[in-house]
Amino acid sequence: MRGRAEHVTYQWVDCERAFIAQRYDRIAGLIGLFDRLLFLPLDLRRRAAARLSLKPGDRVLEIGCGTGRNFSFLREAVGPGGKIYGVDLSRGMLGRARALCRREHWRNVHLTQCDASEYIPCEPLDGILFSLCYNTMPHHRAVLRHAWKHLHPGGRIVIMDGKLPHGLGGKLVLPFCLWLMKHTVLGNPFIEPWNDLAATAHEFEMEEFLFGSWYVCWGTKSTRIQELPTTMEHLLAAE
Repeated sequence: MRGRAEHVTYQWVDCERAFIAQRYDRIAGLIGLFDRLLFLPLDLRRRAAARLSLKPGDRVLEIGCGTGRNFSFLREAVGPGGKIYGVDLSRGMLGRARALCRREHWRNVHLTQCDASEYIPCEPLDGILFSLCYNTMPHHRAVLRHAWKHLHPGGRIVIMDGKLPHGLGGKLVLPFCLWLMKHTVLGNPFIEPWNDLAATAHEFEMEEFLFGSWYVCWGTKSTRIQELPTTMEHLLAAE
């Protein structure tokens, strides 16, 4: 049963970028509603930003920045002297993010519409946040590997997302998750981003919320070596 569901889900995410962007364009105005319907913990975004351990003046990238709902927390951390870079495939999402930045007069937020695996920052980064997007990317491990390359030694990658709850709860909500992903943002509920991050980070930690249905995990890039762990290459080869 699980194998069949997983196969179907992978078919959904194995699609063209334009199709993925179109799906997100369609729900750009509903992100706040989804947060409430899916019981996203009120402080989850703030916790994710805090786990980046940013300092005033730092440079941070948010992958899958969407409408900019995390920018206020990131800006609290880096201050007006820091820089926030946001990447998203969806023009509709970024349009709302740009409107937010104009409204709040955030001049240190720079947005780009592109595939995260092709984004080249203009300077090394102190932190990278994957926000509710890792399991919607067909080539998620390649994006993670790309992200590590542009992170300062000692910098952190944080992944914030939802997942299937533990035990019976996960089995009960699986049909709803599959239905929701198929009709809204796509995705694969069987992907385990925390394992990918743990396998490639020098240090790794994770915390869960709401009976394991939401999580924040984070990993640190080693200050002693510049190359990624060979585990990342093995993970990519297995895809």
